[in-house]
Amino acid sequence: MQNATHKKVSKRPRLGQILIDKKVLSPEQLEEALKRQQEEGGRIGEVLIRLKFLKEETLLKGLCVQWQLPYVPTLNLNSIDPSLTLDIPLSLAKRHLFLPIKRAGDLIRCATSKPMNLTALDDFRLLLGAPMELAVVPPGEMLRCINQVYELATESPEEAISDFSGTSLSELAEELAEPEDILDTDDEAPMIQLVNSIFFQAAQQKASDIHFEPFEREIKVRFRVDGVLYNILSPPKRLQSALISRVKIMAGMNIAEKRLPQDGRISLRIGGREIDIRVSDIPTAHGERLVLRFLEKTNESLNLSDIGLSPRDLSAIERLIRLAHGIILVTGPTGSGKTTTLYSALNKINSPDKNIITIEDPIEYQLNGIGQIQVNTKIDLTFAKGLRSILRQDPDVIMVGEIRDVETAGIAIHASLTGHLVFSTLHTNDAAGAVTRLLDMGIEPFLVSSSVVAIVAQRLVRKICPKCRTPYRPTPEECLKLGLKHDPNHQFYKGKGCANCLNTGFKGRSGIYEVLLMNDNLRQMVLAKVDSSQIKAKAILNGMLTLRQDGAMRVANGLTTTEEVLRVTQEETG
Repeated sequence: MQNATHKKVSKRPRLGQILIDKKVLSPEQLEEALKRQQEEGGRIGEVLIRLKFLKEETLLKGLCVQWQLPYVPTLNLNSIDPSLTLDIPLSLAKRHLFLPIKRAGDLIRCATSKPMNLTALDDFRLLLGAPMELAVVPPGEMLRCINQVYELATESPEEAISDFSGTSLSELAEELAEPEDILDTDDEAPMIQLVNSIFFQAAQQKASDIHFEPFEREIKVRFRVDGVLYNILSPPKRLQSALISRVKIMAGMNIAEKRLPQDGRISLRIGGREIDIRVSDIPTAHGERLVLRFLEKTNESLNLSDIGLSPRDLSAIERLIRLAHGIILVTGPTGSGKTTTLYSALNKINSPDKNIITIEDPIEYQLNGIGQIQVNTKIDLTFAKGLRSILRQDPDVIMVGEIRDVETAGIAIHASLTGHLVFSTLHTNDAAGAVTRLLDMGIEPFLVSSSVVAIVAQRLVRKICPKCRTPYRPTPEECLKLGLKHDPNHQFYKGKGCANCLNTGFKGRSGIYEVLLMNDNLRQMVLAKVDSSQIKAKAILNGMLTLRQDGAMRVANGLTTTEEVLRVTQEETG
């Protein structure tokens, strides 16, 4: 690293010549860029990027040679001291892509993606109160580290409560403007700090929900992480009104109305991540109870190969989702990951040559290139009415969030028979139960047998934390419960509990699946209206793995525990 005041070199090489010598720029391109620089002004590097002769990363490497600065492609977060960021606002760090790393004697080692921004570097030196050594880091890596380091430096909810000095509701109600990124707030209002720090911690722990639950003498804050609720905080009862009001203001709800249920929505950026929060408010005996559902706008996790399907089932699903027509149903209870599976399937087949339209309640992820309709019962926009309208939009693929009634089921089936591929969900315990559910709704057996091509039942199991995973020898009884043959040499795994997994032994979740593929034999059974247990037995003979069997494979492979699989699957009856 070098001092922020760049070394004075008697004959410093010109940037253009460095780039030509490195064979990343031609003399003709440099000549054209110099002409453009004379006409428009600016630094030669900026002109080269504007003309698309160079990528920013290539330019940075050239500048490092010119100014004798080290180029560091990635930063190790563990080597960064978050306390050094306390005197530097996040907005400033992001604008100038600058981050102090650690102290080294009298110097502070720093990273930047803008080594030529000498004025800003002088400002940072004054803020830090010490000379600096610089390293140059690519902009994408710089932004990632800035967001993560500032998250670590943010105070916890407990610290926010300990600093709480009280605030009036009228003062609280004036705080209507939200910062672009709530990590960047410099507001000193203690209640705003408390709510923001709760949101920070929820995002860090990847919570799916936050619960604010009032009781007679206290208010509890709980996070749902990997499907399980954990107590996080118990603020004093006197903070309840201001705390609930602050969240309601952020959600655009009526803070004066405390007798009726309300719904709202909050859009936030937390450490560079865009997050939508659905807010539900209901009155209880001890005050208003809030539940906040976190929904990340990014859909990086919606990858069909990452949701837990076995190689065999993944291959079958990838073949099915490319069919020209038919219905693919995903079944399971609320919170079993059905919507994520459907979104992952749509993501896989999404392409410019396909017209994909969905109708959902609610829209949980924004999918680029896909038309998404939100059910709105207030204006009588139901699944059935929305589905009828979709059919007039010349779709190739349709996704119906849920089949709740015979009308929606009938339209979906007729859509599949007229050349559309339809995805939807049903609330049934297993795959075979979806067939009898459709028949019970009143759908004719011949329509079910000719339209349904596959049914996927699923559950979510918690994955063993990789940091504290330890092996053990299973007992014969444990193997029997999973339907596995006992092998005294085989090892299962469990998590001891550590800081990485909040001492639960689990980190993240994965799906277990039961994939029923329709064939001629099963279609004949549907036409004959046989019960679901017979359909399931026949599917197992055809090679289908039940939820319990698929889960047992995950236990044997060290992904999850016996208790998790037994918790989410019912006893196999045949």
